[in-house]
Amino acid sequence: MTMNQDWQPSAAPDVIRRRAELLKTIRDFMQERAILEVETPVLSHAAVSEPQIHSLSTVYQSQDRVQQETLYLQPSPEFCMKRLLAAGSGAIYQIARVFRDQESGRRHQPEFTLLEWYRPGLDYIALMEEVSDLLQAVGLARAGRQSYREVFRQATCLDPHTTGIDQLQTLAMGSGWKTCGDHRAELLDFIFSMKVVPQLGLESPVFIYDYPDCQAALAAIRTGDPPLAERFELFITGMEIANGFTELCNAREQRGRFERDLLLRTQAGKPAVPVDERFLSALEHGLPPCAGVAIGLDRLLMALTGIQNMEDVLTFPA
Repeated sequence: MTMNQDWQPSAAPDVIRRRAELLKTIRDFMQERAILEVETPVLSHAAVSEPQIHSLSTVYQSQDRVQQETLYLQPSPEFCMKRLLAAGSGAIYQIARVFRDQESGRRHQPEFTLLEWYRPGLDYIALMEEVSDLLQAVGLARAGRQSYREVFRQATCLDPHTTGIDQLQTLAMGSGWKTCGDHRAELLDFIFSMKVVPQLGLESPVFIYDYPDCQAALAAIRTGDPPLAERFELFITGMEIANGFTELCNAREQRGRFERDLLLRTQAGKPAVPVDERFLSALEHGLPPCAGVAIGLDRLLMALTGIQNMEDVLTFPA
């Protein structure tokens, strides 16, 4: 009889040990800076409204079988962590298991690990410095910086802030864009991922910062010509590792962004999702000026080990 071997972990023993070392280094780094480790729920009554994020859900049945409700597995602990900030927690971080539907491939899994942390009193520029400190602590080089406009122009000869929709559509279709959408943020995101990202961080880590305002997500927008999202992403060997912001603190503006996201979801034929009203109430109460960042720890481990497939840094991938 041939014994089935698919019970074994995907990650090699030395990679499992390297993950444990990475987590210890991160916790030591945070403790030295008096950043508090917290935990928040995986399940929520609300989901993320961003059109490109697909939430996994489950149905909760009450013990008496009278009540049944949909709960969402969180793609990020962001909303609950900001509620803690609004309640006066001070600087906090979390190493969280998170979930996203329609995620698969060498660099994607439906279940993965995020390091997320928030620093009251800092903006996105100062937080980039702290992320660079963490990179050094785990054994990588400090990250350089380039603006979104600079790298987009280098790769496409187009200005992402001023180029018309028609030109963006033409460039996107030449790279495999198959939808008829004309939403600027989606076009820029597609072109950026196809034309720019593969060239980023090939020699050393790099931050890309000052994104177009249409790609602000939950970031504050700095007025000017053009207006810019106070947002950065970290790339290593053509792979996105982190996404950070100066956080939007205005509840009215945040509600408006949620509503625009839900409209885009409807137009794209995607299901509407319930908005997190508790998060909006926390913003109304008062979120302290702060910056936050989410780092994909599985991808960071890939960068540290040179492993090309995420399955090989996970014990038991989905």
